[in-house]
Parts: sequence; structure tokens; C-alpha cells
Amino acid sequence: MAEPRIVLDSGDIARALTRIAHEILERNKGATDLVLLGLHTRGVPLAHRIAERIQAVEGAGVAVGELDVTMYRDDLRNQPTRRPHRTVIPSVGIDDKVVVLVDDVLFSGRTVRSALDSLADLGRPRAVRLAVLVDRGHRELPIRADHVGKNLPSARAERVSVALTEVDGSDEVTIV
Repeated sequence: MAEPRIVLDSGDIARALTRIAHEILERNKGATDLVLLGLHTRGVPLAHRIAERIQAVEGAGVAVGELDVTMYRDDLRNQPTRRPHRTVIPSVGIDDKVVVLVDDVLFSGRTVRSALDSLADLGRPRAVRLAVLVDRGHRELPIRADHVGKNLPSARAERVSVALTEVDGSDEVTIV
């Protein structure tokens, strides 16, 4: 097996998240009616980091929640041992809000499709957008990210791994 190659270090990740926060604010014209929902596992800390950056720029907080899409996935037959996480919807809810789904890697688009299905059971947002740290291509569904930290063209056989301090003890994105 090839040695992992670091494609984003902690500084690169920090800059990408700052850029994403600014793009979200610009597109939304501020933080009003904005809700960030991190997709488990690594989308949750990314959503909190983006919210911190929005707070620093706007001086106002933004609601952050957690979304577990395990039971909405179409690959449970292939990977039946997935551990469910909790879904936490902020007290402001998601009805008539601009919801930004936050995830670490966008690949086939199936996780995002699952997230959209779960949102339909939770409420009716005014708009749903997608922010990802890495977009590696190879979409199987017609899904596109609105905010991307890094476009990382890769071969299907390659593996892109995101490590975050909150989960893994360090920040880096590697490709093998």
C-alpha cells in the first residue's frame, strides 16, 4: 500500500473553513435565518468551526446542529454495522431557515441524498445548501456543493481521509 500523501495541513484547513464561512455569509447576505447542520462524524466539528468564524465576522451567533443519516442510507445492506449517532436540531428549528449541510468529503453524493431525505422528515427549510471541505468528484447522483474548501480530483481507487483534532487528534487531509 502506498504511503499517505498530505494534501491539506492544519493551516490549509483553517483557511478553507474561513473562506467557506465568508462565502456562506455573502450568499446568505448575513447570518439571519442561517442554520448549520453537520453530518456525522467529521461534518459536526467542521460546522462548529464555520459557526465560530461566522460569529467572529458577524458578531452574531449562528445555530448549529447535528444530523445523523444512518437510517436513510441506501447502502445499509452492504455495511450493516454502522453505528447510529444522534440528530440534534437547534432550538430555532429548520422550518423556513437556510440550512447549510456541512460534511468533510463529497464523493458519490449518496450521503447528501440521505441527508436531504432526513431533512424532509424534520421540517421544511426555505433553502438547503451544501458546504464540504473536500470535493473529490465521481458523483453518482446529480449533487453539487455550494461551498468547497478544496477540489481534489482523484482516482476512484484512491482513498481521501480527513482527520480533525476533535475526532482524530490532528488536522490533515491525506490521499492514498
